[in-house]
Amino acid sequence: MTDAKLKPKSVDGARPDGAEETPQGKASTVEVAPPPDVIEPDPDLTPEEAEQARKKYLLKRFWISARGYWGRSGDGFAWPCSIGLLVMIGMNVGFQYGINRWNRGIFDAIERHDAATVYYLSAVFLPLVAGSVVLVTSQVYVRMMIQRHWRRWLATALIARWLANGRYYQLNLIGGDHKNPEARISEDLRIATESPVDFTAGVISAFLSASTFIVVLWAIGGALTLPIGGTSITIPGFLVVTAVLYAAITSTTIAVIGRHFVKVSEVKNQVEAEFRYTLTHVRENGESIALLGGEEEERNDLDKTFTNVLKQWAQLSHQYMRTTFVSHGSMLIAPVVPVLLCAPKFLEGSMTLGEVMQAASAFAIVQTAFGWLVDNYPRLADWNACARRVASLMMSLDGLERAEQSDALGRIQHGETEGETMLSLNDLAVSLDDGTAVVTETQVEIEPGERVLVAGESGSGKSTLVRAISGLWPWGRGSVDFHADRRLFMLPQRPYIPSGTLRRAVAYPNAADGWPLDEINVALQKVGLEYLNEKLEEEAPWDQILSGGEKQRLAFARLLLHNPDIIVLDEATSALDEKSQDRMMEMVIEELPKVTIVSVAHRAELEAFHSRKITLERREGGAKLVSDIDLIPRKRKGNVLSRLLESPRSLAKGSTDLSKAELSRNKK
Repeated sequence: MTDAKLKPKSVDGARPDGAEETPQGKASTVEVAPPPDVIEPDPDLTPEEAEQARKKYLLKRFWISARGYWGRSGDGFAWPCSIGLLVMIGMNVGFQYGINRWNRGIFDAIERHDAATVYYLSAVFLPLVAGSVVLVTSQVYVRMMIQRHWRRWLATALIARWLANGRYYQLNLIGGDHKNPEARISEDLRIATESPVDFTAGVISAFLSASTFIVVLWAIGGALTLPIGGTSITIPGFLVVTAVLYAAITSTTIAVIGRHFVKVSEVKNQVEAEFRYTLTHVRENGESIALLGGEEEERNDLDKTFTNVLKQWAQLSHQYMRTTFVSHGSMLIAPVVPVLLCAPKFLEGSMTLGEVMQAASAFAIVQTAFGWLVDNYPRLADWNACARRVASLMMSLDGLERAEQSDALGRIQHGETEGETMLSLNDLAVSLDDGTAVVTETQVEIEPGERVLVAGESGSGKSTLVRAISGLWPWGRGSVDFHADRRLFMLPQRPYIPSGTLRRAVAYPNAADGWPLDEINVALQKVGLEYLNEKLEEEAPWDQILSGGEKQRLAFARLLLHNPDIIVLDEATSALDEKSQDRMMEMVIEELPKVTIVSVAHRAELEAFHSRKITLERREGGAKLVSDIDLIPRKRKGNVLSRLLESPRSLAKGSTDLSKAELSRNKK
């Protein structure tokens, strides 16, 4: 949860015009198609068949979003760059054919001892090489530009969906295959967008090369007559037949021995992501681990995770060994085969040396084209694994989007209050994504200037209620309404400290230069952090440097700078001692006398700073509000919870709470 939600009507933090910020900082509109319909698996399928169907659909789901790059809302460079790449591939095949013809001419000239032709062809060779080098270099540039633009377009769209409506937070609350979304968006998405461009360019180049040089082989090789017994057999286009058979054998072999490559690669990527997450988790919680002396336990956990990584790498290395055995053997044998096949014709004088060398060159090119699968099968397997991981995250986001658009599970509505009411919870019920009730029958109206304390035992749903108010928790029914012209600011128990300067941390979520240094200095002084004023422009890992209490004080400094109308405090003073807590609350009431406060806290001492207290009680079937009392007598609308107080016991409990509050104020 973030520290601030300054616009209740737009709690997702998205731009109001629907545009997102690109990495260059410019707004670009990325239109994302609605999530596809849910496809239920056939109940007659076996578990293995159902898993295969799921994996097949994951690839389909990836392309549903990825192909939009070439659609109406895609990148304007997509089609020009793609067509340009195809043209350059075709031209490069033409230069390959020119070099192939050059091979024939130069060796024929050498065989004839024709010096003039040798010198002429030597001069022609340089332009051929230069043209091919320029084309290949340009082809690499355009290909990588397509990859870069495609990745940016798809990543921007996926990040926008991930951040919208608090989905990045809601993913932690639901089941599904979406662990480590940061790795899926960064590394997996990179591979998922780079490899298809390489594959497409490779397949087209292989097809054009094979088509061109098969004709060359057919024309040069002609027919081969083999005497068998008393008869002879003539094989037309024997070089072409040999090239096709050779490629079929090697490709079939690699497909058989590498049939588990995709599965092994997918598991390897998953355990690598888990290892990175474990390392990040240790770094982010380094202070707690060090204070508890948990290094040994963490090392054991890391060793266990890393051992799993090495195990998967070992399995992957076995796959690489098998495929390398075939591919390297094929690479060594392929250039020799056409020479041996053409040797009889050369020896009998029906084929020149130049034709033999041209045939050898053409055979190698055809074999490379046919052997494209052999060379790229490992990358194809890696792409399958990465595309499925990205698609799994997309499907989890699809589910959240469908839940936002459907009433099947119930959805908490957000609207505007009537009159001067600052915040109202109308028949609010909060549930899990599976429908399990957490909080039920909540009816509360909060007037301007009220300071409301939400109390209850641990696990009674207080923090969940706060998340529902902020818009981060979507499941349930009823509505949360805010005053249309008022701003909401939230202070969670663990304030977020962004990377960068301390000044940025104080101003967050606004820009670092949103307030002059003098105002920031005053805000820090009021919360007792004046000793940090000299370090405002320093970049440091402030999230690790500041203590828990300092972070909470800094959050109160943010509060003063933003000057909101409604404040929601979720255990916002839990890291402070009682005296510091009192100073923070007194400071807020003094500096923002008209602000409306909703607090969630366990400490009874906080009652002295609130005018009203509502109590949640954990019950079977969901927590329920059981008391709503005034800690400071004031005129306000009738008690809207009266219909929920079902027994004299509840009323007695409310009276007891009031007596305790009065005693607390007397002590103060």
